[in-house]
Amino acid sequence: MVVKLDEIKFIDEVELEGKRVFIRCDFNVPLKDGEITDTTRIDAAIPTIMYAIEKGAKVALASHLGRPKGKVVPELSMAPIGKYLTDAIKKEIILTDSPDSEGLTKLMEDLTQKQVVLLENLRFSPFEKKNDKIFAQRLAKSFDVYVNDAFGTAHRAQVSTEALAHEIKEKCAGFLIKKELEKFNKMLSNPQKPFIAILGGAKVSDKIGVITNLMDNVDSIIIGGAMANTFMAAKGYDMGKSLVEEGAIETAKQIMEKAERKGVVLDLPVDFVGADEFKNDTDFDNYDVEDFPKNKMALDIGEKTRENYRSIILKAKTVFWNGPMGVFELENFAKGTLAVAVALTKSQAYSVVGGGDSVAAIKYLGLEDKISHVSTGGGASLEYIEGKELPALEALKIK
Repeated sequence: MVVKLDEIKFIDEVELEGKRVFIRCDFNVPLKDGEITDTTRIDAAIPTIMYAIEKGAKVALASHLGRPKGKVVPELSMAPIGKYLTDAIKKEIILTDSPDSEGLTKLMEDLTQKQVVLLENLRFSPFEKKNDKIFAQRLAKSFDVYVNDAFGTAHRAQVSTEALAHEIKEKCAGFLIKKELEKFNKMLSNPQKPFIAILGGAKVSDKIGVITNLMDNVDSIIIGGAMANTFMAAKGYDMGKSLVEEGAIETAKQIMEKAERKGVVLDLPVDFVGADEFKNDTDFDNYDVEDFPKNKMALDIGEKTRENYRSIILKAKTVFWNGPMGVFELENFAKGTLAVAVALTKSQAYSVVGGGDSVAAIKYLGLEDKISHVSTGGGASLEYIEGKELPALEALKIK
């Protein structure tokens, strides 16, 4: 279900001066030894944060980080994010001792324009993921305006993404959510043809909704990753020791039949890179699907498939890509994913990349600026394309 921009109020439509403003960001960034290894999500939130500050708001930022499961886990403190933000927005960052600190209301009232509050990891509270109304009401007492700019968590109904929006007097979305909606809506509502989808990853069952919904729009769907093995098995090929989702073989057959009925081309691999083991330094070679060895496992799409997919992508006018073509984490089996990334950047297509290894491949090649839109939402972007209602967006709608 496409959410129209006029169904939601955005931050530049709200009076902010002197108001206590809660901004839900997506600061769920990767950490190694307490250091942030990728700041993309933080950087994406800065335009909204700076706008609120410049309009004279008293700003508190909030996010989850990792999976502390309702307990205080020191390694998942927001402290590294606070340190980064200090330099990024040139403000003193006051990190609270808990996500719903006792003194939060007074802290917000006394806040100066040189300061910004950062709430400690929201998921340190056991009530956040439960979408607990009492927790939401307790938080709401400290704020006048609710802003959600965390598209990556829009598919989750939690206190900071859903319940809180109903408890604070004014609510709106930030610039990042606005950008995500604009880009996805352009792709879904008025795509230039040919429109192709590139879908990878491990399981057919994870992508059923996306494939089914896209069939009403796209001209062809390119399949890669381990889920291609399941389609091959559904066509009667022996995939040796490859990962095959046995319980989804019938589903794969139904998808192929539906695609044929709708006139949608389902592009499947004709060859694979087969290996002895699931590791980078194992022996590997290229095999046609008809001759795939019983003692090998498919870890990437093969040379012929890469060339086939490249030619299809270069002719496209609109492209959506989610999921790797192989085991992208292992260098020897990343060629399929990288080939798709390069072809996409050389095409003239309006391109949207959403989620995980697809984004990682684009960043690895330094090609972000050649993609029309690199989404910050993995699961959220997939559910939006499936046509599902995203709880966080529903909570923001003007009733």
